[in-house]
Amino acid sequence: MNEPKTLLVRGGLLVDPASGTQARGDLAIAGERIHAVGAEASGFVAERVIDASGCLVMPGLIDLCARLGEPGGEAAGLLDSELAAAGVGGVTRVVCPPDTDPVLDEPSLVEMLRWRARRIKRSRVYALGALTTGLQGERLAEMASLVKSSCIGLSQAGVPVADTMLLLRAMQYASTFGYKVWLPAVDAHLSGGVAGSGPYAQRLGLPGVPVLAETVALQTIFELVRATGCAVHIGRLSSAAGVELLRRAKAESLPVTADVSMHNLLLTDVDIGWFDSRMRLEPPLRRQADRDALQGALADGTIDALVSDHTPVDSDDKILPFGEAAPGATGLELLLPAVLEFARRAGLALPQALASVTTRAAAAARVELPRLQAGAAAELIVVDPQQRWKPTAQMLRSRAKHTPLGDVELQGRVRATVIDGRVIHESEAAPA
Repeated sequence: MNEPKTLLVRGGLLVDPASGTQARGDLAIAGERIHAVGAEASGFVAERVIDASGCLVMPGLIDLCARLGEPGGEAAGLLDSELAAAGVGGVTRVVCPPDTDPVLDEPSLVEMLRWRARRIKRSRVYALGALTTGLQGERLAEMASLVKSSCIGLSQAGVPVADTMLLLRAMQYASTFGYKVWLPAVDAHLSGGVAGSGPYAQRLGLPGVPVLAETVALQTIFELVRATGCAVHIGRLSSAAGVELLRRAKAESLPVTADVSMHNLLLTDVDIGWFDSRMRLEPPLRRQADRDALQGALADGTIDALVSDHTPVDSDDKILPFGEAAPGATGLELLLPAVLEFARRAGLALPQALASVTTRAAAAARVELPRLQAGAAAELIVVDPQQRWKPTAQMLRSRAKHTPLGDVELQGRVRATVIDGRVIHESEAAPA
């Protein structure tokens, strides 16, 4: 079936985080580009029309942390299912950490991932190359070759580098060539628990991960940034103390950006309930004061981006006693309702909240900013902001079905996803 060369998205509320504006109107697409927006789109004759009445029209979401199970591993075809989930969730760009199987520490593996993603023709995939060989923290990977093969940065995923001298050399090298290093906010020697340290974990008898594991790591990273000038992205902050350290680093104009997982933004340690293994996450859920600080920091821009931290986990590894369950949760299809809920809780205008998954996320990743303007790439989503739904196993396209939000009624769902002028996902309007 041939894709239409012209498309009209009619009658939606156009929300553009790049300009901070929202206004009702039409959006015309010709080929892979936006042809006209608003009044300029009147009179446009299209081969296909999407009725966006009562809906929001906005740039596609950018997820800075989503594991895709490729380029290899036991779950053959996982990339196809997870990119399908991204399309359903309105995530048009996905940053894949290097903790794949095998690890993305060689250019050939990066090229394989990109080739498979191009063949699937859904969401764009950006790869992060491994900072150290096999993510083992013992020897630097071929950083220049990985960047040359299109990696947007070098990362340790969730694995900290215990050898500070090795990390210093990595950051010196990266700074020399302008590479960005993505690091987890966790100290190798202070982690190891399964829940956030505090009274609740103590009552449950669960070994805790102290906030100190985050703050010690951040202090070390920021000192190395001061020494090297290396640009660093901090992955998945979880604590109020970590937020304060980041705020000071930014006030000092250090070249640092950061993100937070939607789970840490919306949930707290008490949501673990009676050992609910769906809440087994890394970083762990922390106390309400931490969650509130994270929300405030994302609202004021101290934290740059909101991520799904999508980590597919099989039922065999998840339906276990809490301390034995594998950490992680599905998230690609839930990022949109998460950011809409964040906007409601923080009392933010929609363009400001959406910046955390569009323009600010793009700036942190150093990729093209998404825009709703003539001449920009036709990469957008149509959202029903009122539709309520629960992320049951039957509703989710991801092969992984376990989420801490499984019992929560969410609000907001994607009606259509457009990439390069192609409609890669479309669903019917919810019944009135």
